[in-house]
Amino acid sequence: MQQTYDIVIIGGGPGGIGAVVEAKALGMKSILMIEKGDNHSQTIRKFYKDNKRVDKNYKGQEIELEGTIDFRDGTKESTLNYFDSLLDSNQIDAVFKSEVESVTKVGEIFHVVTTTAGYKAKNVLVAIGTMGKPNKPDYTLPLSLKERINFNLDKCSQGEKLLLVGGGNSAVEYAIELSKTNNVTLNYRRDSFNRLNDINLKMIHEFNGQEKLRLRLGMDILSIENENGLVKVNFTDGYYTIYDRVVYAIGGTTPIDFLKKCGITIDADGKPEFDENFESRVKGLYLAGDIAVKSGGSIAIALNHAYHIINHILKHK
Repeated sequence: MQQTYDIVIIGGGPGGIGAVVEAKALGMKSILMIEKGDNHSQTIRKFYKDNKRVDKNYKGQEIELEGTIDFRDGTKESTLNYFDSLLDSNQIDAVFKSEVESVTKVGEIFHVVTTTAGYKAKNVLVAIGTMGKPNKPDYTLPLSLKERINFNLDKCSQGEKLLLVGGGNSAVEYAIELSKTNNVTLNYRRDSFNRLNDINLKMIHEFNGQEKLRLRLGMDILSIENENGLVKVNFTDGYYTIYDRVVYAIGGTTPIDFLKKCGITIDADGKPEFDENFESRVKGLYLAGDIAVKSGGSIAIALNHAYHIINHILKHK
């Protein structure tokens, strides 16, 4: 713990990368980014299918970027390449495969302890997103079906009878892609989709109309059982179906335990507390990206958070 950084940024997603770039552009001299994965943008790498569309905005929002980053709609690959170029050109200090264990403020300096080292910083920005730990349903998932119940596409193979659960863009894109080589049903508890971009909404109805996949809308899953090693799904309409595999795409949750270890207070609704400058109750400790919005953020929002936070730090140093 010898060098004291102007800012330590926890998380290598869009918010973290945005903060790195803006800090460098606005004149900060010593910047460190810490990422627990082996590369930046872990959510995009792990949860996005190859060639998946990556939108700048979310749910029809039109967000104007305010900082120096010119991010545009693209694919998984083009987005990763763009973020690669930003990190390479700015030549910042970055530590990968290192998980933050705690953040403590001693006087005016933060002590950031990781699984591999310790660091000091004048400011800390937490930009870890929410998808590191996927949401899970309320009902029990049998441990004996662990290999057949998934939260991404890693274990899917061709020729399986699959149930996709979820009503967002990821769930729909998974279903469309998998239906090319599998028998796919998409289950969403609501009667209609209300969170899809226009392209996905059009495609899912076309695929359903062409009987390339089946929609089960307006019903939920009551329970799941092991039926001779396969997944028996009991629906709330009284029917059940046997599947080879069930894949959940129902989003992520705010990592409350980690935020508490960083000294961030949590409100009665389980949400982190911060002000209009995205500063927590601890002066100099900030949040950006998905964990700093109420319901679903976007890459553009995360980048703007980073821009505002760096400006706020520089104005009040």
